Amino acid sequence: MYQLNLSELTLEEFLRDYWQKKPVILRQGFKNFVDPIDADELAGLACEEEVESRLVYQKNGQWQAEFGPFEHYEHLGESNWSLVVQALDHWSEEAAQLIEPFRFIPHWRLDDLMASFATVGGSVGPHIDLYDVFICQGSGKRRWRVGDRGDHQQFSAHEALLHVKPFTAIIDEELTAGDIIYIPPGYPHEGITLENSMSFSVGFRTTSTVNLYSGLADHLIDNELGEELIEDPHRMPTQHSGEISKDDYQLIKNQLTQLLDNDDLVRQFIGCFMTKAKHELALVALEEPLTPDDISEILSTNTLMRLGGVRAFYFEESLKQGLCYIDGNEYQFSPEIYEAIQLVCDHVCLTPRLLSPWHSDRHFLHFITQQINAGYWYFSE
Repeated sequence: MYQLNLSELTLEEFLRDYWQKKPVILRQGFKNFVDPIDADELAGLACEEEVESRLVYQKNGQWQAEFGPFEHYEHLGESNWSLVVQALDHWSEEAAQLIEPFRFIPHWRLDDLMASFATVGGSVGPHIDLYDVFICQGSGKRRWRVGDRGDHQQFSAHEALLHVKPFTAIIDEELTAGDIIYIPPGYPHEGITLENSMSFSVGFRTTSTVNLYSGLADHLIDNELGEELIEDPHRMPTQHSGEISKDDYQLIKNQLTQLLDNDDLVRQFIGCFMTKAKHELALVALEEPLTPDDISEILSTNTLMRLGGVRAFYFEESLKQGLCYIDGNEYQFSPEIYEAIQLVCDHVCLTPRLLSPWHSDRHFLHFITQQINAGYWYFSE
């Protein structure tokens, strides 16, 4: 398990002084850091169809980007290229452990764990991200330049690469294994590899208003909700048929407001929307489904693990009513086991001791058997 070292900062001080405010380097944020996956393993993952990956390099002075899966890398040479793999937490149990130290940020804000291998001179170019990111330096060295937030001009260096024009650095430092640089949204930055290196980025993002409303519209359509019509039984005659009067404007606005004031509906939407996997899951449903009796026996000796990338959330207001959300779906359970479901949503790894009060609980066994047979949870070997 990785332990985050903030030097002399507390988590509260980091959130107060740096989170979404300004970048900072956390020297030896992970002490004695060892890569959870090596370059060859990362390259192997990028050969798989299901894994989202890309190569970034320069050819004749022009930026280039290719998207996986890749068959080989021999044509790239020994310098000036980077391999990037998204959602590494979906494919590597060891790498997914890097997310755990950052759970002081709620999991609904998590984007994914990205990994990069770069040769000397390798970079993805100067750019601006719209999310918070903790970039953890693995083996090797990389120089990071970060500029201040401001009115920076962006341009397409390639159809798949949005770069930013040269900027003045407020941070210009070398990172070695275990160092972490935190960069909030909107700050231009560029990493240039000084020697073959690995890096691991834990990204956090929110969603735009337009995406929320678009998702809400889809949720309403899919579930046949929000079909109430505007009613105006007390309408008076008008002299201006082309006008939307103040009263009618308020009538229409109230229609929208009443929808958003329906907390049960909005919670259901947010729970489903926020738990949808952002990248493909490595789901493998069991060929021979386990029974609750099977699960009860295994729970007493084996650790229960959540599949990488699976998102499981709850609301304080509805947890005790027996509602939670997993991978885009709302699930009901007996309110008697709400504490167990809270543990299941809060923790990726659940030991036999942690779940001991529920090893024989029929309500919990019914719930978790359904989830295990669907492939969302599994038992460690």
